[in-house]
Amino acid sequence: MAQDSVDTKKMGTLSGQWRTYYMMTSNKGELKDFNALATGGKLKYQYKLLKNLEIGAAVYNATNLGLQDLTIPDVTTNKLSRYEEGLFDRLDLENDAVFLLGELHVKYRVKNHTFTLGRMKVNSPLINPEDGRMIPTLVQGFWYDHKINNTIMQLGFLNEIAPRSTGKFYGIGESIGTYPEGRNVYGNTALYSNNTASDYILLANVDFEIADNLTVNVWNQYVENIFNSFYLKPSYKITKSVQLEGEWLHQNKVGNGGSNIDSFRYFNQNSADVLGLKISYKIKAGLVSLGYDRILPHGQFIAPREWGREDLFSFQKRERSEGTADNHALVVNYKKDFLIHKDLNLNTILSMGKYWKPDVDNAILNKYAMPNYTHVNLDIFFDIKKLKRFRPELLLTAKIGNGDIPDNPNFYFNKVDMFHLDFVLNYNF
Repeated sequence: MAQDSVDTKKMGTLSGQWRTYYMMTSNKGELKDFNALATGGKLKYQYKLLKNLEIGAAVYNATNLGLQDLTIPDVTTNKLSRYEEGLFDRLDLENDAVFLLGELHVKYRVKNHTFTLGRMKVNSPLINPEDGRMIPTLVQGFWYDHKINNTIMQLGFLNEIAPRSTGKFYGIGESIGTYPEGRNVYGNTALYSNNTASDYILLANVDFEIADNLTVNVWNQYVENIFNSFYLKPSYKITKSVQLEGEWLHQNKVGNGGSNIDSFRYFNQNSADVLGLKISYKIKAGLVSLGYDRILPHGQFIAPREWGREDLFSFQKRERSEGTADNHALVVNYKKDFLIHKDLNLNTILSMGKYWKPDVDNAILNKYAMPNYTHVNLDIFFDIKKLKRFRPELLLTAKIGNGDIPDNPNFYFNKVDMFHLDFVLNYNF
């Protein structure tokens, strides 16, 4: 969505975004294809009560323009769309118009400190808006940030989350399981939806500079009664053109992992670790980066998909590594601008990834039975100089299954050997 802004010369500011979103997925062979068309967006109002005190509210909407009936599943797998339903309320696909009071907060600023209370957006490695549908992920709670020189400190307490592709706020435990649950470690359908107990999340972050060319980003996410995630990302500028980054994500169980009953438990392991390395090289022709992530064999990397994307070096739009252990991922990104016309510039991102997964039959290591695959994305943003508030986007995605995959449509449908397209018209005001 559009970046929030406040006009300090006015007591009140109205802003927002109108978005129309077409999405299409073509699956393998006779498996069902899907397409959907949505329109809607966000309308936000901010009002300055005092010099340092502001209130803000934003209403989000997604309206189904009825291109295809998404309540009818594929006849072979009896499954619905994976991506298209996310444009609407995926828990109630018959609801053609979703409205959500997604932001309602009070914000107080003093010097380098900001305090926010209420409904808002936050951006962390595992809880973030993940703004690739109509309505982003939003949270409720308290947020504090402090910025001075090259240091940023943030603290947060969250007690409710409105997952992307739903139409309401849920308690922390309730929000887990509104997306597909996959399998438990015994190979049966996971049953943690509506059975996970957690009342709050505590978040802490510090970004600081150790030396002129070395910075460190640290996050800790404590989910009461379920798990804790610690994330460390050092970044070193070797030269003005070359940057080297590392990342370590460590997770461990907290309390009973969400439930005393083993078959209902969300975090049903002791720990998990992700290690990553990324090198970026800026050249005249653009920016090239190579990222690698390794999820160690002793535990699945687990993070609620309802809460946002995984901000890891190997992340590519339209797929996750979450739910996997003993995983290798290697991704090349190439960013380049193309001046097509004096009034038209294309910002392009080409990414190519290779993912080595555990066997699809191994539920202990592969929660969603995802096979090995190759992933190619081309993301194009259109900058039109005469229409500065208008920014279309085109995303083309292909995922190709690799290796010996069992001849079972459940291992292909909405996963691999598929083509996906998004075309989005964004108008910001």
